[in-house]
Amino acid sequence: MTARLEELDWQATPMGELTLRRRLEPLVGVDVYEVKLGDEYLMSSLFTLAEEELARLGLDAVAGTALNVLVGGLGLGYTAVTALDDARVATLVVVDALPAVISWHERELLPVSSRLVGDARKRLVEGDFFAWMRGEPGERFDAILLDVDHSPRHQLNPAHADLYTADGLRRLAAHLTQGGVFAMWSDDPPDDEFMSSLSAVFGSVEAHVVRFDNPLTGGISANSVYVAR
Repeated sequence: MTARLEELDWQATPMGELTLRRRLEPLVGVDVYEVKLGDEYLMSSLFTLAEEELARLGLDAVAGTALNVLVGGLGLGYTAVTALDDARVATLVVVDALPAVISWHERELLPVSSRLVGDARKRLVEGDFFAWMRGEPGERFDAILLDVDHSPRHQLNPAHADLYTADGLRRLAAHLTQGGVFAMWSDDPPDDEFMSSLSAVFGSVEAHVVRFDNPLTGGISANSVYVAR
């Protein structure tokens, strides 16, 4: 446990200044790892349940074994390691546009980094997930799990917006195997317009609300996880 705020890494990126820091959260008495992009908070290890549920709910919807899974967005690593907890996962490809984030895990700076980098099933890839989904399908996946933007309406980069349209989702679906699943995290409540876009492409669509205790507010917070097959 650390007694003060500690900056673990800082790097300039095309999207802005990226900072990884660790601090003691006095309300719960634990070290918290936080990522900021400029002045905006991207993620915190204090709130990981929804990222974990993204993997659980997405993979629960997939039938079969020897699954090939793609995770868009590495972040603190909780979606990836939760996916690896599923013994049916044979290969896990994790794509992140920021080499700094991959480096954090390779240097084992984060709580789940050693579990992630020590698992031979995983492959960490520096790349643009959204550009990949626009391209011609090559390798196909039984599940694609996405956690990059805040929500379909609130993107970190305006260039991501086309994915959340029916045409963009059709391009993504072409990268799935028959019966494959697309699951996505969102910080906003379920979005009817996005649900309509999903329903135009996928045969089965659900929006799950994941609620969790928030010690900073003393109340309950919620995220959404979309699952489409």
